[in-house]
Amino acid sequence: MLVHSKTGRWAAWSLFGLLFLPLFALPLLVVVAASFSTHWSGAFPSGPTAGNYASAVRGESLQALTTSLVTALVASLLALTVGSWAALAAAGLKRRGKRCLDALFMLPVAVPSVVVGLAVLVAFSKPPLLLNGTSSIVILAHTVLVTAFAYQSVSAAILRLDPAYEQAAASLGARPAYVLCRVKLPLLLPSLTAAAGLCFALSMGELSATMMLYPPDWMPLPVRIFTATDRGSLFSGSAVAVVLMATTLLVLLAVSRIRTRATYR
Repeated sequence: MLVHSKTGRWAAWSLFGLLFLPLFALPLLVVVAASFSTHWSGAFPSGPTAGNYASAVRGESLQALTTSLVTALVASLLALTVGSWAALAAAGLKRRGKRCLDALFMLPVAVPSVVVGLAVLVAFSKPPLLLNGTSSIVILAHTVLVTAFAYQSVSAAILRLDPAYEQAAASLGARPAYVLCRVKLPLLLPSLTAAAGLCFALSMGELSATMMLYPPDWMPLPVRIFTATDRGSLFSGSAVAVVLMATTLLVLLAVSRIRTRATYR
């Protein structure tokens, strides 16, 4: 911490606690408490029970979790591939071309995700690419929404790379493809894994665009949480939300370990 005095450190930690607990930690703790409850007692949930998790980890909820995992995994891989390729291509463009490419990839982030969902729905509801009513249209929408984050992460990492490594490999006779696969991509591996984790987390929590596109047999977990709470099943919906949070955190921890190992290679 950049505060050197003891009084200043205490003040900084106190301010952090006052801001962090009400804005971030407390709402999540209420959701966790509600997942173990059966009713409200005043301002707090009460009636301790673990029965809400019996339905949260089986049947339709388990199917929705599997749907979210498959959607997030495929969308993250597609976004990472497209975003990394575009970032590598943009590194060789002039300033005006790079700005145009940046604007193109940031456009889905600059508009509400429900607009992106509507655009995908309109674009792929007629031949020759009729995707409406299939799982592919949900995966496509998630890919469009998260590709910008992969592109920005990899672009920032490319700017930090020392060109001496590539120049040394090229001076020794290495071809461009060899330099890319054996020099540049290994150096970018920590940033690639971080971008993949970010894309996965964003896809797991995406709701607005998904609500417009999902078919009945491809309902992701955020949609199930919304429908459960909309019907008044607040406590079972909270349990499903905790399952979603725990699954996402476990995957992010695994990605973080991979990123740490890649950093120290």
